[in-house]
Amino acid sequence: MWFKRRNILTVVLLIIFIYFSMKLTEFDLTKFKDFRNMIDFMSQWFPINFSNLSGIIRDTLQTLAMAFLGSLLGLIIALPISFIAARNTSPSPIIYHFWRVFLSFIRSVPEIVFGLILLTALGLGPFPAVIAIMLHNIGVLGKLISELIEAADPGPQEAMKTVGAKGWIVSLFSILPQIWPNVLSHYFYRFEVAIRTSLILGFIGGGGIGQRLFNDFKTFQYPSVSLDVLIIMILVIIVDLFGGYVRNRVI
Repeated sequence: MWFKRRNILTVVLLIIFIYFSMKLTEFDLTKFKDFRNMIDFMSQWFPINFSNLSGIIRDTLQTLAMAFLGSLLGLIIALPISFIAARNTSPSPIIYHFWRVFLSFIRSVPEIVFGLILLTALGLGPFPAVIAIMLHNIGVLGKLISELIEAADPGPQEAMKTVGAKGWIVSLFSILPQIWPNVLSHYFYRFEVAIRTSLILGFIGGGGIGQRLFNDFKTFQYPSVSLDVLIIMILVIIVDLFGGYVRNRVI
């Protein structure tokens, strides 16, 4: 069954793509012959320096606030947009295509580009980072939620329409309850991504633990870098566990 012409062609194309990707990225495992250098470098990270723990916790909370606020504002704005960007709830095909293109456009711009643009107008600090995260999340969450709306069971919608319910009431009471657990799942995933994005935005002056990590690297404070990384890992794990708890409660 597997030896069909189409499957063989797929495997051949896959091998060709892998080959050219390895050539273009200079993928070469023999470069790990200098693995010893990395071990020597990592050894400088220990013992971990806990003297700056209070400052790191403050920066971590700032990073958490940036990620939370940017993701939540993105969700609040993306939710109504996703209903007019979904094929089955959009008022007209023109409006549907317009918002789909808008979401694709805003999603194609990375947060760091938004951050660099906003820094020129808003200056350094976490505020432009929050706006950058929000803008990108509008594009991503808008697309994901609109696809959930299109995949929602049409039965409850038709039942409400037959009793004369208006469009927005149908969306609110027949579609939203169906997709809400998945909306929360997408939100918490984007929240995790936003934490990592906040770190990158910190490298360009967005504040938070990302900026501290960048400064520690730049000043060769490797024992502090190890504490930064440890705190970031703990933060992501806590957010993941909290997201799972909320999803289970909702489902």
